Amino acid sequence: MESAQLMLSTSLLSTAQRSQVDDLTTELDPNALTWLSGYFAGIAQERDRQGHARLEGNGNAVETAGAAVVAPLIASAVAQPEPQTSLTVTVLYGSQTGNAQRQAEQLAADLQTAGFAVNLVRADQYNVRDLKNERLLYVVISTQGDGDPPDDSMGFVEFLSGRRAPKLPELQYAVLGLGDSSYPEFCGIAKTLDARFAELGAQRLQAVGTADLDIETVSDPWRESAVTHAREQAGNDLAPNERPTGATVTPLHPVPRTLAYSRNHPFQAELLLNQPIIGRGSVKDIRHIELSLEGSGLHYEPGDALGIWPKQDPALVQAVLQATGLKGEETVTFGGDTRSVYDWLRQHRELTVLTRPFLEAHAARVVENGTSPRKPRARIQQSTPEGLGLSTLLAPENSADLRAWLTSNQLLDVLQQFPAQWTAQDFIQALRPLTPRLYSIASAQSVVDEEVHLTVANIAYDTNGEPRWGVTTRFLSQLEEGESVPLFIEKNERFRLPADSQRDIIMIGPGTGVAPFRAFVQARTEAGAAGRNWLFFGNPHFQTDFLYQTEWQQAVAKGELHRLDLAFSRDQAQRIYVQDRLREHAADVYDWIENGAHVYVCGDATRMAKDVHQTLLDIAREQGGRTQEQASEWLNNLAAQGRYARDVY
Repeated sequence: MESAQLMLSTSLLSTAQRSQVDDLTTELDPNALTWLSGYFAGIAQERDRQGHARLEGNGNAVETAGAAVVAPLIASAVAQPEPQTSLTVTVLYGSQTGNAQRQAEQLAADLQTAGFAVNLVRADQYNVRDLKNERLLYVVISTQGDGDPPDDSMGFVEFLSGRRAPKLPELQYAVLGLGDSSYPEFCGIAKTLDARFAELGAQRLQAVGTADLDIETVSDPWRESAVTHAREQAGNDLAPNERPTGATVTPLHPVPRTLAYSRNHPFQAELLLNQPIIGRGSVKDIRHIELSLEGSGLHYEPGDALGIWPKQDPALVQAVLQATGLKGEETVTFGGDTRSVYDWLRQHRELTVLTRPFLEAHAARVVENGTSPRKPRARIQQSTPEGLGLSTLLAPENSADLRAWLTSNQLLDVLQQFPAQWTAQDFIQALRPLTPRLYSIASAQSVVDEEVHLTVANIAYDTNGEPRWGVTTRFLSQLEEGESVPLFIEKNERFRLPADSQRDIIMIGPGTGVAPFRAFVQARTEAGAAGRNWLFFGNPHFQTDFLYQTEWQQAVAKGELHRLDLAFSRDQAQRIYVQDRLREHAADVYDWIENGAHVYVCGDATRMAKDVHQTLLDIAREQGGRTQEQASEWLNNLAAQGRYARDVY
């Protein structure tokens, strides 16, 4: 900010004004500063038109005017450039955790700065009848699991894939996908939409972007290219750095007055409690964790997630070094950072998750010698065929085998089974950056104050006699009380309690999926909400796996939890799951929903969430007399209204 302060010192602003401007500009990013310059230009232009005298050194006049302009900016507004072209760009997004939404918002801001009118819209709020009239469309969408759309995009994807989708010969488009390359169908839904738009006659402006968990590596150049293509389509001759001459004011969140903790600037929280909450004899290791937020200024709402930055276990780092023959003390410079190999592996690289890009790079270094991948652990149903080499495993026709193998193996398994020569530089570059893990928050801040609670299942198992684990659950399980955890709050606006506290809620959360519903019931009880609360919970055994049993039983006794239905799958010969309990109470479930209840699902995305979704469709057909198509439309409408929300992983 030295150059800005030097410029102000030679300006006609008073000392008080300079202080106000300093306070504002030090906390704005480059995009906001660009908008701000447009705002002031618009103010000056408007006052000039209205015949206001120019401010030329009258200190009192300047100070009064400055306070009038700067104070509202700090409180609630920044500037958007006026459109310089009649072409409106629609930016449509589908997001499960908020990453795709943030990328879409940034793209919209880039386009506005370039002089375009922008229509930024979430997929479930988009009127599909408008699609045939679109001329320039950018889609930013995340992929759930292995090729599924995010919840807010199910209706849009279903429409576009169906017979009612219109021909789109006038449309020009591009798709940016966000995904996880540890899944074979990496960015699958983005690729599907990209192909479908082309099939409907639309013109592709640029290749589909496929961003892994290190999103900006792909998204930043993709957005730049998108703006360039938009300029070309609009015949816009504005120079990239040319600023519009007019501005309008749009609301913005208040500018924070103190440094905010975030994903890239986590708060070091003290661990207050790390307590197992399963019974003796359980095969699971599930912890209730309490962390202090004292002094952080962090705030969260029921439904939000907690992001945690883990560190790799030193034993795993040493095993990887041994398997590769690399030296931990050797230094590697990558992305502007110079660190030892040990430090890269310990704090900055994924070691427990396999990705297809790494397997492809590793396969190119492996001398195939007839060995085959080990079979997956017994809990994986589909085994990898004997004699299948690593390169063969990556062939398109073996995608099912690859999916099973990725699920059941980690990096160390590949390095040990398929030895290859790596340089330290190439190895660090090939590994995916370590990313934070998100956990549903299991507490209401209105009840626990400057604390945040989690419900965490520790992932640990043996494969061929060797221990394997999940990076963050291992990190958390080994922490002692008093140690610190780097964390941040991840907002989840699509998983919120009803604004109307008189609405009933149905919560479906087996296993650790019950976590946010502990927060929901706490918050509703504290607020004195009149609506009823109904919880469906499941786990293998009543005696050992009934998470928060005492709390739920007390809540029922006090009238804070109005209905509790349990599904302990292995306590009887026939396995019973939460979807079975939903079917048993189908008439009541349907009646609650038809009378305004909100439905929430949290937990496993692979099987449970899909089974519950299908059960709700079945209930709509059987209890409501709907066809399959009508049932699907009914559930999509509930999602669009915010009355069917899922937090699945």
